[in-house]
Order: sequence, then C-alpha cells, then structure tokens
Amino acid sequence: MSEVLSQSQIDMLLNAARMGEMDTSSEEKKPEEKKYPKYDFYSPKKFTRDRLKMINSIFESYVRVISSRLNAMLHMLCELEIDSVEEQRYFEFSNALSERDVLTLVTNTMQTVPDKDPILFHITTGIMISMFDRMLGGTGDVDGEINSDYKYTDLELRLYNDFVKDLVEGMSSAWKNYIDIGFGFNRVEVNPTLVQLIGLDETVVIVGITIKTPVSSGRFSICLPGNLLSDVFAQLNRETASMQQTNPKDSEEIMDYLKGTELEITAELQHTTLRLEDIYNLHVGDVINLDQPKDSKVYLNIGGKRWFDGKMGVYQKNKAVKIDKTYFLTDMEKEQDKGE
Repeated sequence: MSEVLSQSQIDMLLNAARMGEMDTSSEEKKPEEKKYPKYDFYSPKKFTRDRLKMINSIFESYVRVISSRLNAMLHMLCELEIDSVEEQRYFEFSNALSERDVLTLVTNTMQTVPDKDPILFHITTGIMISMFDRMLGGTGDVDGEINSDYKYTDLELRLYNDFVKDLVEGMSSAWKNYIDIGFGFNRVEVNPTLVQLIGLDETVVIVGITIKTPVSSGRFSICLPGNLLSDVFAQLNRETASMQQTNPKDSEEIMDYLKGTELEITAELQHTTLRLEDIYNLHVGDVINLDQPKDSKVYLNIGGKRWFDGKMGVYQKNKAVKIDKTYFLTDMEKEQDKGE
C-alpha cells in the first residue's frame, strides 16, 4: 500500500520545488530495451550470412579490378568501396528507380534456361556524366548541372554502352577463384519502369558500391537475381562434396605413382669405432672386427629410420638380406633407444 502524504508534507515539497532545492526532472532511468530486427515470415531470407560474406569478398576483388581500369580511363584517382550487400525483394530495388534512369542487362554462362533473370547494373546519373565529361577532355566537375530529370543524349548512351562493357568484362576474373562462370553485355534499358526485368517478389541481392573522384561521387548498384545465386551455390556445394569424397581410382593412381619412386635402403651390420690411423692403413682383404657372430641380424634403414631386420645370405649368386621382421613406429623407437 502506497504511503499517503499529509498536507504539511505536500506544502514542503511544493516550496522545495519553487526554491529549486529539489530536482523535479530526476527520474529513474529505465533500461533501454534491446532492439531485435523484425523477421518477415511472408518473405523469409533465402541466403545465409556466410553466403552474403562470400558475395562481399567476390565483389571486393571486382572493385580492385575495375578501379584500376577507371583510373587508367579517366586519368585521375577513383576510389571504389563496397558499402552494402543486402538481400531484398526486387520491387524494393525497382521502386527506387525513375523513368530517367538507365539499367545495363548482363548475361551469364550459367543460363541453362533462356528466360532466366539477368544481372542488372545501375550507376547514378551524376557520376556517369562527370566521367563522360572527363573522358571527353573536361574536368569532370558537372554536379551542379545535373538535376533529377536529366535525360541521356544519344551520344552519352553510346558512351554508356562502351563504358559498362569494360565493367562487365571485369566480372569473370572476380568469380574465377570460386566458380568458372563468364559474363557478357546484353543491352542497355533506358526506361526500366516500363519493363519488368525480374519478378517483383523475386529475391535479389543488391551490392552497393560507392564511387568517389576528386570532383564528384556516386553509387554503383549491382542487382544479382536469386535464381542465379542459387545455381552458383548449388554448384559450389556439389564441387565441395566431390572433393571431399575419396575416389578409389585416384588412390590407385597415387599408389602406382608412389610405387615407381626410388628409395635408398641401407643394410646395417653393426657399429664400431676405429682410429684414423687404422682406417689409413686398411687394404683390400683386411677384416674389421665387429664383435658379432656371423649369423647376427642385419638392420635395414629407409630414410634414416629402421624398418626391417633380417639375415645376410646369398640369392642367385648375389649378396642379399632375408627379412625376418617388420618394425612399427613404436618398435623402431624402442630399438633405437636401446642402441643409444
């Protein structure tokens, strides 16, 4: 039960508030609630975080390739950086486009079905006009002249085609470390709002790249259709599984190759110690006393390790060693320890 204040206590509190002796704004701070991302059960995520990280690493290689090309083409420093790799629905990407935007359609060699969705390139108008101005001999400082309803001229569209062809050519080298896939320039679409290139509810992955030059900046977006990525990841899984499986034929080929390898085998009768004077006076026919009986065992060493022991004899009029015992690693170590 809460405590009831008397009238005198209420008056004292009011006076303290008027005189500034009481901090009326002090309240117990509530702990901040932890925010969790909302999950849409109607459109669940199709690609895991690891898959998105792999795509990010692929396009980091792609950025390094095209940045060198842009530097050589524009004769000035261009900085490219990946700022996002997000899984979305295609309508989220298409709703951000206007009727003045230009899209580049890119095909790939994994298109087993003719009506598969293309890869889409979109570059903001401001940075494209700046790069065109630079390619034609200007300074590239044209940001103030570009407004939202700017429309490309026929000459600029021709330059656009040649420019994005170079960007498409660099895609294959970025993917070669993961999968053998090629990309090709298809066409340029000048009004993407009138053409449904990909189903609105289809899953896509948008790779956002920031382009910065000394005089302008813009964004380069790459829309990767979900069915293409599904095919890529499925093939990667198959290749990984095949690499993990042991092939009996490969094992036989490796063993056949190893069987033809030459190894030096040393037959060791016994150790002894001689003075340099004795060695200097040795002649043909002299005998070195090993203090061992004639039928003592002979050790066979391979690569400095003891593998076999046997007895000295003659086979087809040649000196030979008959193997009596094969050593395991533990046996070899024990024998060597005893010898030491």
